[in-house]
Amino acid sequence: MKLFQVCYKSIFLFLLFISITRYVFADDLLPIEDDFDISEIVNDIESIETNSNDPQLPTINSRAYVVIDRKSNTILVGKNENQKKKMASTTKIMTALVVIEHVNLSDIVEISKKAASTGGSRLGLKTGDKITISDLLYGLMMRSGNDAAVALAEYVAGSISDFANLMNEKANSLGLSNTHFVTPHGLDEDEHYTTAYELALLSNYAMNNEIFAKIVGTKNYTITINGYPKVLTNTNELLGVLNGVYGIKTGFTNGANRCLVTCCKRSNMDIICVVLGADTKKYRTTDSVKLIEYTFNNFTYVNIEEILSNYFEIWKREKFHTITIAKGVSNHLDITFEELPYSSIPIRNDLIDKLHVYINYESNLNAPIIKGTSIGTMTLELEGTTIYYSNIFINTDIERKNVFDYLYYFYQNFSNIFNSILEMER
Repeated sequence: MKLFQVCYKSIFLFLLFISITRYVFADDLLPIEDDFDISEIVNDIESIETNSNDPQLPTINSRAYVVIDRKSNTILVGKNENQKKKMASTTKIMTALVVIEHVNLSDIVEISKKAASTGGSRLGLKTGDKITISDLLYGLMMRSGNDAAVALAEYVAGSISDFANLMNEKANSLGLSNTHFVTPHGLDEDEHYTTAYELALLSNYAMNNEIFAKIVGTKNYTITINGYPKVLTNTNELLGVLNGVYGIKTGFTNGANRCLVTCCKRSNMDIICVVLGADTKKYRTTDSVKLIEYTFNNFTYVNIEEILSNYFEIWKREKFHTITIAKGVSNHLDITFEELPYSSIPIRNDLIDKLHVYINYESNLNAPIIKGTSIGTMTLELEGTTIYYSNIFINTDIERKNVFDYLYYFYQNFSNIFNSILEMER
């Protein structure tokens, strides 16, 4: 009986250890069934030929995903990209950004008991440890340390809740209306969520910060804790493996499942890929590689500024004379359209010929007209979806005629009529 109890307890403790280990180490140490050859997956997918005349989106396991163009934030591929989802450790993108924008990276932090006892994936900090903000950031983004996240939050704002307020203020300033933060590490909370698209927008903004981009683009790095070195390896499995990948962050909790945000640039195309809710690490990796390869194989940058400018000039030649200005001192109009924030966007190869430009305008105008007044709109559409929308506006003021203008007009016309009569009598 004692032997049975000992065996039972041993089995129970073993299963408990496995369960805790699976949760605690999250991105750092994954279960055995998640082990796989990343290079083999990448090579297999990269070798697939894609028919650009009939592009087929690959099968994706992740519950939500999106690929955006970094230059324009245009969505290239997406599914459930606007649904609120838990985002696990990809939360730390915002954590790092807020820290970088608020404190000196050379500051030294003493680790609190609360930070040292934080569960989930860990940097391995102990109470009383001393470490710089910079090294904490490397531990946060490369090792996905939840203990580092709490230490940073406490140093910057005094508490987790106050730091979450800073995170939400930043989200609001970026227009992320479907994003809300409760913690700096991303462990599951009901009110802690984002969307694949808004996470992509946040990532795009963060990658414009040189310090942030350097950290998430580092494969191996040595930090110092209490004067002793500790070597870190980035949890991002695609960094240094898939062509063009240069960041940004992994994530895993039981509620969020596997998540991955990836920046990838090849030639002149620069994209961000987000996958949320993949069942396994292998799926999140495979999904990300599939989406990235699909995008580079099927999209080409199109100069929409040139398309709009050419159409606008043709329209002016054909329709400009139809615009009249009632009671204006001049009938001469100098018009243009708004400057584009970006000149080119990626368009799927088989849809480039389906781009259409439409112009709507007011043909009967009344003076006075103030410079900058919109007299119409120009829209670029792709299969019924608006790609770009611009106002057409007037570059000069056109004043309204006054009594002297009418008298001068009468004088000119009377003089012309009188001279014509004189000519006829001769």
